[in-house]
Amino acid sequence: MSMNEIEPDLAGRGLRIGIAQSRFNEDIGEGLRSGCLTELERLGVAGADITFATVPGALELPLTLQTMAQSGRFDALVALGAVIRGETYHFEVVSNESARGITDVQLNTGIPIANAVLTTENDDQALVRMLQKGAEAAQAAVEMANLLKAVK
Repeated sequence: MSMNEIEPDLAGRGLRIGIAQSRFNEDIGEGLRSGCLTELERLGVAGADITFATVPGALELPLTLQTMAQSGRFDALVALGAVIRGETYHFEVVSNESARGITDVQLNTGIPIANAVLTTENDDQALVRMLQKGAEAAQAAVEMANLLKAVK
């Protein structure tokens, strides 16, 4: 059977990427940022085509990402942050609402968002995952930006 297949495309040259990072658990956020920026550079995204903003915490990410998406300035966005379980129910609220908000933004705006908000049991789990998750978010943002362009 003959079909049109769109292959994954990780070529970042010319793509405009916005990044929003939570400052809560800042060391983890910085690790995520490092992994993401290193990978975006490797994929060919120019530094001048990357816009970076920080927000107080994970619950502020969706509104910032929505504003960025609605600006028309970006091909894809990346959300960076860490929510680490504590002794209260707050972990579930922040984790769930942040993820829901980020998903809603991409569905409502049509701008892909790579969600690299880690949700872990402790700092050690986050430290082990931060560089890799940041890099994976960069790859997802570039791939999805290229996929949506190809589909249109």
